[in-house]
Amino acid sequence: MNILINAYACAPNWGSEQGMAWHWITELAKMHNLYVITEGEGKKEIEEAVALLDVKDNIHFYYNPVSDKIRSMCWNQGDWRFYWYYRKWQKKTLTIARQICSEHRIDIIHQLNMIGFREPGYLWNIYDTHYIWGPVGGMEIVPLSYLSGMPLSKKTKYIVKNMLNHLQIRYSTRVCKAIHRADIVIAATQGTYNSFVKLHHIKPVYMNEAGCTILEQHTAHNFNKDQLDILWVGRFLDTKKLDIAIRTIAKVKDLPVFLHIVGNGSDTENAMYQQMADKMGISNNIKWYGKLANKKVQEMMNQMDLFLFTSVLEGTPHVVLEAITNCLPILCIDTCGQGQLVNEAIGWKVPLTNPQQNSTDFAAILRRIIINRDEIKQKSDNCKQRQRELSWENKLVTMNKIYQQLQDTYSYPEQIMK
Repeated sequence: MNILINAYACAPNWGSEQGMAWHWITELAKMHNLYVITEGEGKKEIEEAVALLDVKDNIHFYYNPVSDKIRSMCWNQGDWRFYWYYRKWQKKTLTIARQICSEHRIDIIHQLNMIGFREPGYLWNIYDTHYIWGPVGGMEIVPLSYLSGMPLSKKTKYIVKNMLNHLQIRYSTRVCKAIHRADIVIAATQGTYNSFVKLHHIKPVYMNEAGCTILEQHTAHNFNKDQLDILWVGRFLDTKKLDIAIRTIAKVKDLPVFLHIVGNGSDTENAMYQQMADKMGISNNIKWYGKLANKKVQEMMNQMDLFLFTSVLEGTPHVVLEAITNCLPILCIDTCGQGQLVNEAIGWKVPLTNPQQNSTDFAAILRRIIINRDEIKQKSDNCKQRQRELSWENKLVTMNKIYQQLQDTYSYPEQIMK
């Protein structure tokens, strides 16, 4: 089939939305002929990587570039100015898409990313072919119990964002038109799935946006050493809740537990978290690495015993999938995408309650597993099976079924619905 894909962010060797789109495109090209519209920040890398692919003849990129200023707005979370420019980008993309459709027989249009629901683009305006939107995410809200301790300005920002999420998913004209124009909507998280069902009375396909890489060989973890090495990775955003990780370590500081923190924030945020650790008397239990290249993070994962993920606002966190790829057991809060990725076979989840209770629950688990290393080792071994279940290859099979059944029956593929 000829598939037209709209993916604002796409590039090889990147994480986040860029890497997600690249994986989707290179997998789908194994079975389909793709026409891809993207912004082009990674144009040089894209063209070099495509030239090396066996399926290079099945991938045709069209670039709709923006300025570096707009690019910086895109990746600066909370910069609402980006949406104005992004909407202009999507309008121009519609023109490019119509030109592609006039030159090639397009079977399906697939609106792939950005995955956030509030900006569905405009390709749903092309009515003479099938249209798929998703995976769609971004409908999660920040629980009010996790806003305690924040400055009033930040609390207000998240409360307003929570309200806007509810209003936009329900009443935004373009969101509603895209939903009801789509032959198929794909929900990236359980929360998004539930919102589509409740507010728009549709039954979407449930499939998260990211997949897991299967490594045939990986460095074996040493779970028998005295010290328990825990890895935390992320930007120092309020919703990543690094403070929960620090408080957890403070509650087990009598044990040989060591927290390795990869990532950073503003100078103020960096100082705030380090001062928190100092005040709690755990400076010797924490090592700060700052921002590291992804390759280095992967190497660190092979040296760690546990991955601690404390975020309360996510889609499908790529870093959790990377931990699974590296057979690193995961300790997290049971919410958002990580709540679906992590099961009892590969990790431990605590309920979404409040930061104080989470740190207490995490500490209780650490006290148990530090004297039961066999439990950690078993969960590490189980990651191999979970890799296969969450693999990009499985996503290709599922997405191909969606394409094929849409083409053949013009209806939802019932057997792969949630």
